[in-house]
This record gives sequence, structure tokens and C-alpha cells, in this order.
Amino acid sequence: MKATAVAFSLLAGLTALAQTNQPPAEDFKPAATNQRDKDYPQVNSEGRVRARIAAPQAQSVQLEINGKRFPMTKDANGVWTGDSTPFDQGNHYYGLVIDGAQVPDPGSTFIFGSGSWRNDIEIPAYDQDFYALKNVPHGELREVLYFGKTSSTNRHCFVYTPPDYDKNSNKRYPVLYLQHGYSEGESGWGAQGHAGLIVDNLIAEGKAKPFIIVMENGGISGGPGGRGAPPAGAPPRGGGRGMFNFSAFEQALIGDVIPFVDSNFRTIADQPHRAMAGLSMGGMQTRQITLAHLDTFSAIGLFSGGVISTNDVNNTPGFREKVKVVFVGYGSREIGNRVGGGVGGDPKVNTEALKQAGINTVFYVSPNTAHEWLTWRRSLHEFAPLLFQD
Repeated sequence: MKATAVAFSLLAGLTALAQTNQPPAEDFKPAATNQRDKDYPQVNSEGRVRARIAAPQAQSVQLEINGKRFPMTKDANGVWTGDSTPFDQGNHYYGLVIDGAQVPDPGSTFIFGSGSWRNDIEIPAYDQDFYALKNVPHGELREVLYFGKTSSTNRHCFVYTPPDYDKNSNKRYPVLYLQHGYSEGESGWGAQGHAGLIVDNLIAEGKAKPFIIVMENGGISGGPGGRGAPPAGAPPRGGGRGMFNFSAFEQALIGDVIPFVDSNFRTIADQPHRAMAGLSMGGMQTRQITLAHLDTFSAIGLFSGGVISTNDVNNTPGFREKVKVVFVGYGSREIGNRVGGGVGGDPKVNTEALKQAGINTVFYVSPNTAHEWLTWRRSLHEFAPLLFQD
């Protein structure tokens, strides 16, 4: 049986390789992330990207996705065209390399990710309906500037308010503090994460209670996309929190962010109606901050960002009484590697142990995704309905 399994695995791998080397399926369509009325870049049913740009004087042009580069060829009119290999469904960082210089593709949209402003490209997902723009009531994504006295800094955050926020001035709402990852920023969850659309749709379907989402800048350790930063889509190096100054953001969140939000938005300003979650580095921050402030947060969400163990529960007085839910989500392709197994242990084993210990715990695996935005969109979609239930 073992020999048969190995042979089957090898055959599957060779088949996948052969499929990758086959000519692409010619069903390319403009990407959903294109600038309005732009035909390129395009995506086909295999998840390949086709880029095209006019650069008559260029000597070399490459297509770049998540740090991987693919050659492009020039025609008689000086127009360069090239295809990528297949990529996972979801959102990916994208651009062009012209004569060695990384440049944006003018046909694609721009977002902040992996330490700089860059293009992104969307590979359609089979389950994209949950973050689609639909004919439902929509909340607002508000850009907020304020001064933090504790951190002595001018601060910048995005605040999502649910669809009925401005209709009833007497109604108050719970709050989710939702953090970005390493070399990312506070705009990520609203832009490539589609957090507002995800929650709009859940509220419209009656699957989640309306709540406010606060997305603050948790710091970008290692420099914004400079030396020492992992490539686009990669997890933080080292796996531990020692390389990050989490304490500075912890002080800012507790001393500046939460008091400002409670003073300027109609929140239910108590522990049962306050949650925190984050992706990757933001998940690690969430773990550290919530364990230290159980009087502040009642729900914990870790998206590709470590685990809560039974030791954490036993060493944190009041955990059993104060924490209503622990959610741990990962992509199937990252389970068992240095992300899944290197931050607090195996996430599945730990969450099963929490369940056995009587803790309300949910473990979620995003199918066929790695350390990437579709993993985190799906995690938020699974986490949000668990929040603020009576």
C-alpha cells in the first residue's frame, strides 16, 4: 500500500508538471482588478496571468507575481506579451520588470502590500460570492486621522461602520479590532481583504450581527519592503515575536486606539462586546495583546498567526470565564510548515486540546490556499458569525 501511495503521488506530481508545461488555455479574460476599461492583464481558467505592455525601446520585460518572474516577448510593434504559470485563486501582488526596474502595470489597480504601493491581480475563486459586491445594504469604510497621546504620534486607521449605523443615532455596536500582517498596512483589510463586503453580505444573510471594525497600523517591522523583509506573500521570518516591537502597538491600542474609538463612535464599550483578530503578524499581536488584556477582549481570532494552547489557558487567570470564542484559521498549503508548526505548536492539535478542555474553539482550514489573502478572507468569513452572540 505504501509503494502504491508513493507511486500515485509521483504520478500526480508528474501530471501536474506536465499540465503546467502545456500551452495555456486560451480563455483569458480581463482581471477583475484591472483599471476601468483596460483589457490587460488577463486571467484564464487555469489561474495563469497574461500581461501585455507597449515598450518599444525596452531590451527586457518580465511579468512578476509574488516575487516570481516570467519572460515576456516583443512583437514587431514593440508590444511585449507574456504568461505566468498557474497561481492559487485569490489576490496576488503583481507588477512588471522593465530592463531590471520594477514598475507598475498601468492597466492594473494599485494597493499597499508587502511594504510598498504596487499592483494586485485577482484570480477568480470558486467561492468568491461571499466577498462579491452585491445588491445589499452596505456599510461605510471611513478613513480616520487622530493624535495618540500615549504613543505621541499622529495615527491613521480605517473604521468600517455597518449599514444601519447612520439610521439610528441611539444604537450602539460591538467592535472587532482587525490587524494586518508584516510589511502590510491598515488599508489591507479594506482593499485586498474585502472585509467590508464580507461583513455586509453576512449581515444581509442574517448570519452575523452588525458590528464596527477598526483597522489600525500595527507597525511594519524590518522596514517597509526593504532589506530583511520577506518576499510578497511570505510569513515573517523566525516565526517568533522577539523580532517585533509588539509592546509599542499594545500600548497604543490600549491607550490610544480603543479610547478614541469609544469616544468617537457609538460602541458598546465593554469586554463582552470587544474582539480582536489579525493575520500573520497581526495574529501574533492579537495573541499577545488579548492574553494580557482579558478584561478588554472577549473573542480571539488568529489567521495564520499562531495558536492558543492549554498552557496559555492555564497560565492566564480568568481565561475560561472571560473568553467566549477562540478561532484559529490557516491555509491548507501552510499547515505543517514553519508557519503552521512554528508558532506555538501544531494548530490543529492545540485547538483540539482546547476543545477537550472545554474552551469554545474553532479550527478552520482554507482549501488549496497558502499564506495569502484568500486564506484570510475565508477566515474572517468563518469568524465573523461567531462574534457577539448571546
